Amino acid sequence: MGAGGFHFSAAVALLFLNSIAAAAAAAVNVTGSLQGCNIFRGKWVYDASYPLYNYATCPFIDDEFNCLKFKRPDQAYLKYRWQPFSCNLPRFNGVAFLQRFKGKKIMFVGDSLSFNMWQSLGCMIHSWVPSSRTSFTRRDGLSEIAFLDYDFRLLLYRTPYLVDMEKQQNVGTVLKLDSIRSGDSWLGMDMLIFNTWHWWTHTKASQSQPWDYIEEGGKLYKDMNRLVAFYKGLTTWARWVNRNVDPSKTKVFFQGISPTHYLGREWNEPSKSCKGESQPYFGLKYPAGTPMAGVVVEKVLSRIKKPVYLLDVTLLSQYRKDGHPTSYSIHNGLDCSHWCLPGLPDTWNLLLYTALFSG
Repeated sequence: MGAGGFHFSAAVALLFLNSIAAAAAAAVNVTGSLQGCNIFRGKWVYDASYPLYNYATCPFIDDEFNCLKFKRPDQAYLKYRWQPFSCNLPRFNGVAFLQRFKGKKIMFVGDSLSFNMWQSLGCMIHSWVPSSRTSFTRRDGLSEIAFLDYDFRLLLYRTPYLVDMEKQQNVGTVLKLDSIRSGDSWLGMDMLIFNTWHWWTHTKASQSQPWDYIEEGGKLYKDMNRLVAFYKGLTTWARWVNRNVDPSKTKVFFQGISPTHYLGREWNEPSKSCKGESQPYFGLKYPAGTPMAGVVVEKVLSRIKKPVYLLDVTLLSQYRKDGHPTSYSIHNGLDCSHWCLPGLPDTWNLLLYTALFSG
């Protein structure tokens, strides 16, 4: 651990996180329902009509997620449909979606899991209007899929922490837990879909941590308990929503925590990662339980003043140990973090569609 230590001692951090868990257990239910049905509780069932689009005809899929292009041999993972226990989900209709959002702008804001979901939605819509004029712009910061005949723009703003990260002279790169200046780019949208978590776990030891210091209240810290930092950063985001979102003009969603599958013991297979997994986990109670990051999200959303819909995709995604690219992508190494397209993010977008069209 570098100079400065944790902002919280381990004991204080544990008490803090336990209090979050206890409060979240009694928190307001921020997920919506479909006629009293919890659409996020159910099971995966085989459906021969899936997937919802053809990877070869979607012009938007990145090579990071294009598992079939990179010759993934098994294809059963494409055929699973999410079935809630108490209701049926509507079938996605891309024309109805475009008509609903004609002349409007939807923005995904977050890390590569937002990128994953953004491309999925673009492919799902495109499969319904394959001859429609489109434009596709990829940039490091802001990317766009536009359906020109409908004047509809689907945007992606890449920001791994939601809060700001900036270079400071003589200091290095600083993660600012109480600052969201980049939020100006999110204004004027008809819908915002936020996501963050995966980068909060990146460490100096793994050489994947992009910042040198954490800043809060004008003070610099070499490190901090990451769940505590996540809670603080997400609370700053909640303040931004409260100050800047007009619910009559902008719908706000939080994408929920997307799980990884690097540790087989999490689904009772001690020696395995996601590599070679070809079927979902079919038990109802996922052995690893709810990730603490999900508890933090629920706690923050229970306190937010403006309406935010939680796409509570964590448990249904935990079941999908079979849905990752593993080695079938442009990247070297094992990817048990992102998701193949077509694949699981299509279900996330179907749940988003259900929330929009059943309300």
